[in-house]
Amino acid sequence: MSSTAPRALRVGERALLVELAGGEETEAFHAELLRRRAAGALPGVREIVPAARTVLLDGVADPDRLAAELSGWEVGPIPARVGGAIEIPVRYDGPDLAEVAALWGVSVEAAVRIHAAAEFRVAFCGFAPGFGYLTGLDERYGVPRRATPRTAVPAGSVALAGPYTGVYPRSSPGGWQLIGTTDVVLWDTGREPAALLTPGTRVRFTAEGATTGGGR
Repeated sequence: MSSTAPRALRVGERALLVELAGGEETEAFHAELLRRRAAGALPGVREIVPAARTVLLDGVADPDRLAAELSGWEVGPIPARVGGAIEIPVRYDGPDLAEVAALWGVSVEAAVRIHAAAEFRVAFCGFAPGFGYLTGLDERYGVPRRATPRTAVPAGSVALAGPYTGVYPRSSPGGWQLIGTTDVVLWDTGREPAALLTPGTRVRFTAEGATTGGGR
């Protein structure tokens, strides 16, 4: 990982926004914050919210002091998640699957195997309740967003954009490349926690049923 020191910015009276060099550094720093809070080293901190290259801490007792200390922290690699991965069965029938396969330079069947063989990790959540940004694919499999976003993407759509995989928890507009669908419920207010995917969760996608190249 990069050795670039984190940059902390004051946000109001009791919050800090910490900027990191990249996604891997952000995941590792988020894990370190959780470890320190569990050990009682971050008194008063109510929320720790990771994003692509930032982590927001709310409820910081002395923001200036913590900001000064951050540059001296030793942050190790992303720790292994305790417990097994959540399995999400997918019908690889998305309308953009053939286009994604072409971008990767492989057949549709090979694209499915590549995606289903990877183990993913939720880097952060956002966009909509229950939507996790999952990392795990090799960087060569990054794909661009669609030039023209769809006005409505069905709930359960498994999609790719940049280095991330995501699953739409509800119908919404979206510009990601759709490669499949799942019946798994990502957000359920009757469940505790409501979100199936939270930062740090390991995820595997399993191919279900016949694979098609899409075309809708």
